[in-house]
Amino acid sequence: MIRRLTVLVAGAALALAACSGGGGQLAGPANAGGNDINPQPREAVRDGGDLRWPIDALPTNFNYNHLDGTLHDTLVVTDATMPKLFPGTVDGGFRMNPDYLTSAGVTSTNPQVVSYTINPRATWSDGTPITWRDFEAFWKAQNGSNPAFQTSGTTGYEDITSVARGADDKQVVVTFGKTFSEWQALFEPLYPASRYSDPAAFNTGWATSMPVTAGPFTVESIDQTAKTVTIKRDPRWWGTPAKLDRIIFRAMDTAAQPDALANNEIDYYDIGSSVDLLRRAQGIPGVVIRSSPSQYFSQITFNGSSGAVLSDVRLRLAVAQGVDRAALAQRMIGQIVPNAQLAGNRIYRLGSKDYRDNSGALRFDPAQAERALDELGWVRPGAGAPRQKGGAPLRLRLVFFDTQTNVDMGKTVQNQLGQLGVTVELHPLQGSTWVTDINRGNFDLAAFAWGSTPTPLSSSLGIYASPLADNVRQNYGRIGTPEIDQLFAQGIGELDEAKRVEIGNRIDTLLWANMHDLPLYPRPEVAAVRSTLANFGATGFADADYINAGFVK
Repeated sequence: MIRRLTVLVAGAALALAACSGGGGQLAGPANAGGNDINPQPREAVRDGGDLRWPIDALPTNFNYNHLDGTLHDTLVVTDATMPKLFPGTVDGGFRMNPDYLTSAGVTSTNPQVVSYTINPRATWSDGTPITWRDFEAFWKAQNGSNPAFQTSGTTGYEDITSVARGADDKQVVVTFGKTFSEWQALFEPLYPASRYSDPAAFNTGWATSMPVTAGPFTVESIDQTAKTVTIKRDPRWWGTPAKLDRIIFRAMDTAAQPDALANNEIDYYDIGSSVDLLRRAQGIPGVVIRSSPSQYFSQITFNGSSGAVLSDVRLRLAVAQGVDRAALAQRMIGQIVPNAQLAGNRIYRLGSKDYRDNSGALRFDPAQAERALDELGWVRPGAGAPRQKGGAPLRLRLVFFDTQTNVDMGKTVQNQLGQLGVTVELHPLQGSTWVTDINRGNFDLAAFAWGSTPTPLSSSLGIYASPLADNVRQNYGRIGTPEIDQLFAQGIGELDEAKRVEIGNRIDTLLWANMHDLPLYPRPEVAAVRSTLANFGATGFADADYINAGFVK
């Protein structure tokens, strides 16, 4: 699993503060390790109906493994239409998906060999069986050996020495050159060899369409003008059929979503940190507020590439010490989440057994930040004046997806750093522009959220390990050290879970010391959901259940 990026449009909440008024009911928030989806047996869910699901923007590439495709909005479409071999479970783990695999496991440890047996009925939408060839093509596209494939991650695939046919075409034998402990993270979402063997097809063949699928849903239409992706129940699907007829994903401005829900144009929206969105949802009859922990945490990525303003780690640390994370969390989610907690770890989720707060060495300390800036030569030419060095101002470009919530966040950071004499320019971006700017390193600070996965080390490596020449993977800040790289290699090769977790926390401690990025607060999930929807809402650590989601009878 490649860790997914999402726009920072929602702070979300673990526990909702009591709010009065409105016709919407307040559903009880789930505890850690739970979710809030109105669980119902299949027989209580009617066959048919359309789920109208707003998204932030149309995917810039429907190839989730392409560097432009690893986004939350891409994921919600591909999870319903492409093979996901090990979906996430509510407790933060994963399970083998029997619709695609009848068995999978380590069959040798020296060298490590993992054998997969593909469901004999598993077939691509063009009628081609899913076979070992799809795994082989996926590995070759993702292992970094051919830089023409613009992949967002090579982790795990670069450690594989061969992908071979087993007893028949439905058996895959994967041999590793070195131990890869989180092998369940690999080969998903799976794509067909017919569209993954050629770099051009990999890079552009999925830019505006999904030519082949293999899930409970398949694509009905992609309308760039209406900004909709419509998927329909796939008659070729060999597994348990989906309850819904269609899911219509529609790119829509966040501020317009409450009215759209009230006018019966959509069936759900993400509330996030907006008190206004929460209160408006509570005023809509037939709507409930569902909440749970989520897989995301909000953060600010620093651009430390060569030649960038923040290439000096001492300057990054000084800037970070000037950001009052507690005040920012209170501003963003405090009215929804009383006593909001801060994120102290990038690798492990708050509330998980492996979580440890490693942020102790980096606390809000404006006085120390002032001293550090002075020592670095970034001085104020006069009382209260912006800092400069050699006549050049200390000016930082903060980019984020253009929503009112993000503007509020940006203004808070701008004000906090402005008190230190650091000028922050706010650059709200629309559509795919913000993704392009982040990929190209066209920023000094970038605010968005990262989504975690059940395989934390392998899904984090592409973000925090050193870029591979021109391939930055997901390390958009281009910050890395040999020590961190070595620890990732050691941890991913460690089969002992306790030792692996200790290594993961050592990595996170070094990331704080190098100020790769500044974690802000965990992003639990809050959503306004039509009360008649079942098996859908705030999914927590689990993946959405596209097969059983639907409307109650």
